[in-house]
Amino acid sequence: MTSSVPSDVVGRRILCDTEYATVRYAGSVPPTTGLWLGVEWDNPQRGKHNGNHEGVQYFKCDHPTGGSFIRPNKANFGVDFLIAVKNRYGLNVEQDVERETENALVIGKKTVELVGFDSVIEQQSQLNKLVDISVRECAVSHAGQKEEISRTCPNIRSINLSKNLLPSWEKVTDIACQVQNLESLDLSENKIKFPSDSASITCTLSKLRVLALNRTGITWAEVLLCAPGWPALEELYLASNDITVLERPINVLQTLKLLDLSNNQLIDGSQLHLIAYLPRLEQLILSNTGISSIHFPDVGFGCKTKMFPLLQRLVVDDNKILQWSFINELDKLQCLQSLHCQNNPLMGTEKNPETVRQLIIAKIGQLKFLNKSEIFPDERKGAELDYRKMFGNDWIMAGGNQNPDKNRPNEEFLAAHPRYQLLCLKYGAPEEGELKRQQPFILKNQLLNSMTIQKVKGLLYRLLKIPGSELKLSYESSKMEGKEIELENDLKPLQFYSIENGDSLLVRW
Repeated sequence: MTSSVPSDVVGRRILCDTEYATVRYAGSVPPTTGLWLGVEWDNPQRGKHNGNHEGVQYFKCDHPTGGSFIRPNKANFGVDFLIAVKNRYGLNVEQDVERETENALVIGKKTVELVGFDSVIEQQSQLNKLVDISVRECAVSHAGQKEEISRTCPNIRSINLSKNLLPSWEKVTDIACQVQNLESLDLSENKIKFPSDSASITCTLSKLRVLALNRTGITWAEVLLCAPGWPALEELYLASNDITVLERPINVLQTLKLLDLSNNQLIDGSQLHLIAYLPRLEQLILSNTGISSIHFPDVGFGCKTKMFPLLQRLVVDDNKILQWSFINELDKLQCLQSLHCQNNPLMGTEKNPETVRQLIIAKIGQLKFLNKSEIFPDERKGAELDYRKMFGNDWIMAGGNQNPDKNRPNEEFLAAHPRYQLLCLKYGAPEEGELKRQQPFILKNQLLNSMTIQKVKGLLYRLLKIPGSELKLSYESSKMEGKEIELENDLKPLQFYSIENGDSLLVRW
């Protein structure tokens, strides 16, 4: 290899202009002369072939047009961590010293910097103070000289290393293991080669609490292989990694409180059973994972599952959830308080989105936040009362009865409405008058039209057994579709409101 090309060039990550790639081949490409690098681009549109040139397969690519040959002088192989830090924070000592050589004293053959020496001391002091460091997109590829990071930046707690040129987990730990008090590490958007066996895991990040590995290509098996090196980890972000299959963590990830698996197309909801016994998990993010169902088979309805024992927040936005059975199952979770479930087919099953919200609130008893909106006690009470009324006729038809001795709704009803019996205990069983379905009254004669609102309420009382004080009347005009007008004055006749034949009288209580 030439002096400008690293000896371990194959497998290295490079930057060419603004495009990222992995070196898959280094050598000659006849009939041309000189050294070529065969690269696989992160963006396959940038390439021209799959590593085959004039019938010779020099390397292989995942995409048929993901490969190219480039000259080494086109490739940026990156810089070490400390150079990136100094460049990012304006602390490049070498550049400052070069600018100040005019203030130097020559003693024999040695040059002693005068002003420059003070600059080195000052900038070293600045590096010592750094606690939270971001070198995102700074072409970091390796650690640099051994132990230099620990000597230079001893107080680092958090590092953002996202979208750099780190080729392997070994190169990551060369940096991270020099930071004794490292608590947060973001490695997202680095195409990292992870270890294939536990013998390769030589570093323990004993204080690491937050780790982001989004878009790194990691598999769940590789997560479990590396996890012994994260004994205190609390938050793990694994979005967009093509993870499809999970397996149960054994003696690892036991301190985890948050797990983000969004944008990974899991095979099905049953995969979640494999992570259901993480003892401290409080937040689970499953947006756009393709799930449509969930089931906790260890208990029946009305009981609390032992799975996800501390789970408080669940995010299932952008999935394929269509059945109310999914929501019913969530009521089995012991601690669930917050649910995000936007952009699912279920949310469009009712004409009014607010109706869907009320149904979810009624079905999950301990929920306190739904789609980032707090559920206040009055809203919960209204949702549960409306739910009890909405499905009251179904309950009676299924065998429900106000008499406790005769109240035996069938299994089908109980499966569809697991909390209904509990709501009857909470608010009382629905009475027959409550369950009369709201029907529009078609005005067909002058007699009704001349009645006062108060008399109409009296008529309704005889029909519905609901006191007039609890009735609210309004009407929809056949000439103004969609506009509803409230009938507020009990002493006025219907004709005062210009109600005509064919208009609909709406009754609420």
